[in-house]
Amino acid sequence: MSIEGRSGRTTNREGADPEVDEAIRALLLLMPRMVGRAKRIRVPEELQSLALAPRHLSLLSYLLFDGPMTVNDLAARLEVAPTTVSLMVSELSRKDILERREDESDRRRRIVSITDSKRPSIDSWLARGARAWRQALQPLTPEQRRMFVRTLRAYEAAVADEDD
Repeated sequence: MSIEGRSGRTTNREGADPEVDEAIRALLLLMPRMVGRAKRIRVPEELQSLALAPRHLSLLSYLLFDGPMTVNDLAARLEVAPTTVSLMVSELSRKDILERREDESDRRRRIVSITDSKRPSIDSWLARGARAWRQALQPLTPEQRRMFVRTLRAYEAAVADEDD
């Protein structure tokens, strides 16, 4: 990786690829701005008192964009245990954000969905980010999109490894 010293000159560690270093510099500037913008997205007033955490955003996004689904389906998409999702669903059900109902085709299964009363607020809250991702990803080929997502996952995993 390149390191900028006090003199302002950039030095390169042996074997470092200058193009990779340039991309890292760009991302080191970009990521804090992206996080800052995400943090400034106002939670709708109706939802502010509900103390929603980042983990709730992913769950709500799946239900909003993919429609009602089972706890097991949500767990698979969120890459967590079904018991974790079940706890989140219970918590959000008590807050009148989610509801569980019987699956008409299999009465043993429960389907989770966003309540009609909270759907407009959640939709307006999450739609801006979805539109921005659509605008950024639309011009890419399917393979480029997959690579982009794999890259973000690899970055997140590397940061998580360093935290552990």
